[in-house]
Amino acid sequence: MASSLPGVKLVAACDIYDGRRQRAREVYGDSLFTTRDYREVLSRQDIDAVIVATPDHWHATITKDALAAGKDVYCEKPVVQQIREGPEVIEAQNRSGRILQIGSQYASSVVFQRAAQMLKQGAIGELNLVEAYLDRSTAIGAWQYSIPPAVTPENVDWDRFLGRAPKLPFEPVRLFRWRNYKDYGTGVAGDLFVHLLTGLHVVTGSLGPERIYASGGTRFWKDGRDAPDVMLGTMDYPKSKAHGEFTLSLRVNLAAGGVRESFGVRFVGSEGTMEVTMDEVKLSKSPREVEWDYSISGFPQAMQAKLGEKMQQRMQQPVTAESLQPSGETVFKAPRWFSAHREHHRNFYQAVRSRTPFFEDAVFGFRTAGPSLLTNVSMWENRVCQWNPQTLIAS
Repeated sequence: MASSLPGVKLVAACDIYDGRRQRAREVYGDSLFTTRDYREVLSRQDIDAVIVATPDHWHATITKDALAAGKDVYCEKPVVQQIREGPEVIEAQNRSGRILQIGSQYASSVVFQRAAQMLKQGAIGELNLVEAYLDRSTAIGAWQYSIPPAVTPENVDWDRFLGRAPKLPFEPVRLFRWRNYKDYGTGVAGDLFVHLLTGLHVVTGSLGPERIYASGGTRFWKDGRDAPDVMLGTMDYPKSKAHGEFTLSLRVNLAAGGVRESFGVRFVGSEGTMEVTMDEVKLSKSPREVEWDYSISGFPQAMQAKLGEKMQQRMQQPVTAESLQPSGETVFKAPRWFSAHREHHRNFYQAVRSRTPFFEDAVFGFRTAGPSLLTNVSMWENRVCQWNPQTLIAS
């Protein structure tokens, strides 16, 4: 993605598997510097910015080291694997004065930005519920990534991959399918819930929920993983200046037969709904009804007669074209060529050049990662978790 944008050149790549470094040179040329040790990349003076696209358990460490080395950083979501790392990354960004952008692309989606405008304008009335889902049925969608047939301890720096994780004998499946293991990844929560919360926070302007509960388990992929393939989450969002109280329901199913991938965030309000996908916003209006007086059959006759007169008066009032309320669906679609993924990288490089940070910084990223990671805690410990979206403290 970096080298496909004007004015950006890839000059170095780091990977602990020799085959990937070989492939990088095949794509970008033999002049590309490659290494197993990311610190050699950070020490180069000809590098302005780095992309941290590692397993989750390395995100915070490499991000902090890169900021300390004077590099601008694009770090894939989630910004941290463990909640305790969030304040550390925020402090590292503040101390360094460098650009740090988190890689959840919904933040750069014109579709979510359009939905934010509509919600602010009162398109669906008062928001009370958000339903967010991301379902998949393919093997690669369930993180069953390919494993090279000739991978050995000689062409993989296994100890460097493990890092702070428990020391285990060489096991290629853990490296190439690391998302399936909580030693290295964050499961459904960090990979997919974070995306859904990012879109939600862009639309609502919310800082985050206060109460979090989740359940799930491994229902289909009985392959040794310890990350769930089906997970449900519920979060309660407090009232803010931008919106009233609302509840969020989250769903991810990695064995959803019949769909390769199904994604959406549905905003439910008092006067309509708004469903947002990667390329469109669908607005469905349903004006709030007034009291309907014909539900009075259990009242005494005299009272029925009095209320009936009131209904007759209402029915005799003229109905004008101006008095009609919108009903039905209105769809706003992004151009076919638009890519939120490309736009998100473009926003990063623009921030690097202008020195004006994009809004999805360490704080914004932790406000989506923290609640998402708490769904794992809730599921594993079978309890309700609390989150303070102002202080970013969990309990």
